[in-house]
Amino acid sequence: MAPPTPPRRRRRELIAAAGLAATAAAAAVALPGSAGAQAPSAWPDRPVRVIVPYPGGSTPDIAARAVAQHFQQVFGQPFVTDNRAGGGGTIGTEAIARATDGHTIGVSIGGPASTAKILNPALGYDPATDLVPVSLLARLPFVIAVHPAVPAQSLAELIAYARANPGKLNYGSVGAGTLGHLLMAEFAARHGLDMTHVPYRSVPQSVTELVAGRIQLMAAASGAVLGQVREGQVRALAISSEGRFPLADSIPALTELGEPGGAAYGWIGLFAPPGTPPQRVARLAAEAGKALAAPQTARALTTAGFEVVGSPPEVLRALVAAETARWGEVIRRLGIRPES
Repeated sequence: MAPPTPPRRRRRELIAAAGLAATAAAAAVALPGSAGAQAPSAWPDRPVRVIVPYPGGSTPDIAARAVAQHFQQVFGQPFVTDNRAGGGGTIGTEAIARATDGHTIGVSIGGPASTAKILNPALGYDPATDLVPVSLLARLPFVIAVHPAVPAQSLAELIAYARANPGKLNYGSVGAGTLGHLLMAEFAARHGLDMTHVPYRSVPQSVTELVAGRIQLMAAASGAVLGQVREGQVRALAISSEGRFPLADSIPALTELGEPGGAAYGWIGLFAPPGTPPQRVARLAAEAGKALAAPQTARALTTAGFEVVGSPPEVLRALVAAETARWGEVIRRLGIRPES
């Protein structure tokens, strides 16, 4: 049996062992890639809220839930969708902009995320400064469609008919300042047409009114109206894509018909609140692209008429700036306000 260690020597050994343990722990915290290094700065460390400014089942909701599900698997924390519908999307978008908990992101679309402050100066947030672009998730063109009773087989014939019948045509949209409204308002102003804007609360309502003939035309999201076009319930005269749209290649593009202004798309973007670290934004964008590549997600968005994108942050940032400049000029020049 070994002789007992003297008390003073044993104490020195314990102190030395404690010092080595402390040094090892400090090294673990300092070493990049170690568990100790990640723990203090790991994100997320609790559930993340994903705000959707539209009702459940809407296309932005479909995109948000697909991305949230993927994020949950990758980041190891729940990503919970929070539908905040109302105000044409501005209520939920403002909730994204005003979040300060570090664990909120969200999706939004063109108007609320670009021109909303120009349309309504009293709005409680400014998209240019209060939203951090993360990724352009998907986009779709708009179709200028007329009721079959309108005697126009082409855009040129529509212009001629509208000029010959001032005040007779009513065009629908889902609200003042939405892309469908801005496209038609600019089209009417460019060609000197006297047409009346009729806003509706929802896309299905406006398309139903067009099919019923209570409005004569509208610029509608392609996914909302192509089914009615195929069934002969409405007639498509043009589409706002860059060229022929693969899902409806028989419809001529506005640019092909000589209409100035270029292509125009409705879009869904992923955003974060101001102050979100750039490295987190980049990681979210990369993972969003992977989520959208999943066959089930791509199929759901394509069925709704969207082109799946999944871009890096700079693409969405540039798009927001371009949309703000382009449509902001139209809003100012035509004096469009929320009640227009």
